[in-house]
Amino acid sequence: MNTITIPSHLIREKDLVLIPRRDYERLLFGSEIITKKPKRLSELDKRLNKALEEVKRGEVYGPFDNVVALRRSLRKFRNPK
Repeated sequence: MNTITIPSHLIREKDLVLIPRRDYERLLFGSEIITKKPKRLSELDKRLNKALEEVKRGEVYGPFDNVVALRRSLRKFRNPK
């Protein structure tokens, strides 16, 4: 059995974290996913960006205070006159 000596200043300052290597590697792998931007946008990302641009331009309907207002808006959209 191996013995490890941990400096007391690490224990007092609560700066020491012990986790299994497998969990450590998963943590590192997960942080790479978050910090790196994808090279290619997926179809979902493209649609999301398009939707956000529409919101910025004000091309949205709602929010509605009640069902009557929602129905009125839907009728205008179906029969624009």
